[in-house]
Amino acid sequence: MALTSEQLEIRAMAREFAAGEIRPHVEAWDAHRALPEAIFGKLAELGFLGLRAPEDHGGLELDLVTALLAVEALSWGDASVGLTAAIHNGPVTRALVAFGSPGQRDTWLPKLASGEAIGAFALSEEEAGSDPSALACAAHPSGDGWTLSGEKRWVTNGERAGLLLVFARTGEGRDGISAFLVDRSQPGIEVVGRERTLGLSASESITLRFQDLALSGDALLGAQGEGWKVASDALVVGRLMVAAQSLGVAEAAFEHSLRYAGEREQFGTPLSGFGAIQEKLAGMAQRIAQSRALLQQVAGEVESGELVQGGSFPRSLPARAAMSKVAASETAMWVADEAVQIFGGYGYMRDYPVEKLMRDAKGTEIYEGTNEVLRWLVARDAIREAGEG
Repeated sequence: MALTSEQLEIRAMAREFAAGEIRPHVEAWDAHRALPEAIFGKLAELGFLGLRAPEDHGGLELDLVTALLAVEALSWGDASVGLTAAIHNGPVTRALVAFGSPGQRDTWLPKLASGEAIGAFALSEEEAGSDPSALACAAHPSGDGWTLSGEKRWVTNGERAGLLLVFARTGEGRDGISAFLVDRSQPGIEVVGRERTLGLSASESITLRFQDLALSGDALLGAQGEGWKVASDALVVGRLMVAAQSLGVAEAAFEHSLRYAGEREQFGTPLSGFGAIQEKLAGMAQRIAQSRALLQQVAGEVESGELVQGGSFPRSLPARAAMSKVAASETAMWVADEAVQIFGGYGYMRDYPVEKLMRDAKGTEIYEGTNEVLRWLVARDAIREAGEG
């Protein structure tokens, strides 16, 4: 699809910001396992924390394709920054816009857009990743509100967040899950661990414990028992955001490979002059283009609500978003692996950038739904459509 002048401008602005404010610091952030507070202020100043928030709440209110272009460019700078932006602008903002009451939107959307509050999505638990029926974290009625108890694992932005979107059990089965907006500054929330991850080292992956946390009645997002509906809707956008993050990683690995292959010589010839290397570079370019085309198509469908029909291509937005996330994340991993191979022994060294990109790429195949589970979702949708056809 052809990009508009506004989309090209937003992408260029995000890329320029990533080149000047993110890339020079990536190695240090990776080593120290932290993003500095200053980077969030800079992201907010340029509107990168309000990509999808409505204009009347201080956001840019960008269409989804444009927001994804911005996330891709930030991720080209660093995947940890991209992941923070993806979660904040993706499922958290989406859930508030789609399901929030006027009061909830007025309270939280300006804070998210301005960077006063970073958003975190708290769904997964130790025994409940892809299976929501296994959720153990529970909220019980208490007076006019609720009491929340339990733990959430692998919460991106969990320690830094100002707003937690928490999913908890309020009844039996999938219809017994509800969504809550939790102010991170409240007493009764404890950080009980941070994971040491293979990649995305600067990103927080936190375990949170809620100990008889008192919530007011207006903390409930949507209706009681609508939590899985909220999560499913938010994850459509969340998975597209991860696809965009993946493409940023892949693009970075590809560009490093092009540059290195043109500079590094063997037997008196640049690596780019060898057919085996050319085949790798061509494969990288092809897979990135294919994954980006799919992502932009699905994002356009989510934005318009109109699906492109034809054949047995899945006809539900969750399946299409899942397919896009699988394609882009596996492109990121494949491209990063090929980049390490092109760099040879140097690619395996921490002194060169591609080994980090490979570590970061692996995470995209796992979070927001492992690719195995997402393939099952795509297949289930296609089988159902074939049966109905």
